[in-house]
Amino acid sequence: MKLQIARRVPGFLLTAAVTAAMAAPASAYNLYSKDGSELNLDIEAVFGVFSSEENYLFDTDTGGADWREGYIKYGLSGSHAYGESGASVYAGVNLLSSATWGDGDAGGFTSGDESETDLEDAYLGWRSGSMIPALGENGLDISFGRQQFAIGDGFLINGDSLNFGDALGDELDRGGAYWLAARKAFDRTAIVRIGDAEGLRADLFWLESDNVAQSKMELAGINAEYTIPEGTFGLAYIQGLDVMEGGATHRDGQDTLSLRYQGNAGVENLFLSGEFVTQDQGDNTVADADAWYVEAGWTFADLPWSPSVNYRYSTFDEGFDPLFFGFSRGYGTWFQGEVAANYAGPFNSDADVHHIGVKASPTEMLSVGALFFDFSDTASGSGALDGQEIDLYAEWVVTPNLIVSPLIGFYTPDNSDANGGTQIGSDDTNVYAQMIAIVPF
Repeated sequence: MKLQIARRVPGFLLTAAVTAAMAAPASAYNLYSKDGSELNLDIEAVFGVFSSEENYLFDTDTGGADWREGYIKYGLSGSHAYGESGASVYAGVNLLSSATWGDGDAGGFTSGDESETDLEDAYLGWRSGSMIPALGENGLDISFGRQQFAIGDGFLINGDSLNFGDALGDELDRGGAYWLAARKAFDRTAIVRIGDAEGLRADLFWLESDNVAQSKMELAGINAEYTIPEGTFGLAYIQGLDVMEGGATHRDGQDTLSLRYQGNAGVENLFLSGEFVTQDQGDNTVADADAWYVEAGWTFADLPWSPSVNYRYSTFDEGFDPLFFGFSRGYGTWFQGEVAANYAGPFNSDADVHHIGVKASPTEMLSVGALFFDFSDTASGSGALDGQEIDLYAEWVVTPNLIVSPLIGFYTPDNSDANGGTQIGSDDTNVYAQMIAIVPF
């Protein structure tokens, strides 16, 4: 069913390609493949140009900001299968070089003078092949080391991808590339994946972050999923185990429980998604909190360009901790508004958000879209961070080795910083632009 829908809707495939290039591990060039052994060269390169007429939060200038970000990730990965069962060991090591140039970002998280080369991925794993028939092909997968990890569509966890620069202190500096979220791997992990793509499966995980902006949080939990043709039902439990000295103490002992669904309920061209999260904080300095969203969309597959329309309502209690959320299935998930989610706030906490998305695919290699966001009931109900945003964007596969995605956004806050908002000096509509270039190898 999913494959048939994808073939009828070219934009689905294009968004998947762009999202994978921006959010997933590096593309691979095969160097050696023989007798069950494989060695790949992994390369991922992304570059962005950004401009904002207004400044926010820590960027106290009033003349706007123009900056550039880029990174390249490079290294080796491989696997070796053995025995009749096809069980295999696999491993990967990647370095990542990142930088920000110019004024630094519009929120003041980077200065424009950051650059760093450091280890990104270093993992080792084992897959069961057909050794355990009851679990399916590769139904047991055990891995350790520096690697990415995600749950669902990234509402709570989609890698350790918060990338501050040195503008707020050297201890927070991860080498810039704030918008591009260059570094995504957790510092140390132990992950056990059980089951295959259909039916019942689960992830048992222990993750430790080395990201000061995330209080170097240590967490563990389980993610269970049941997948049928009509969609995927998910249940996740996450427990905070520790934070750095002086970090966010409510994360030490924090309990987060999530229920979610995503699919088409057996109706072709329908898209449904929703998640409910309840969170008990580890101390009484932050109140327990809930967050949830519901989303519905329809693709008019028989019309020219196969246009689609989606509506989503999301609500976040004051004090809700969005943990390690990140870019997953395209613009708006889970960075809601390019200006709001990246620079101005709210940042998936203490807000209600109405979202409408429209998208169409003039060709199999080009999609265009528009996003609207309305932010309300923000800042403890005061409305200080209320506002609206419209983003217009395109996703264009220029060649097999070049994808570009231009975007222009219009963000209108209800308040300037003088009245409790985050936009410095005025509540005028900000005109924001970005151009992202992705180079798959």
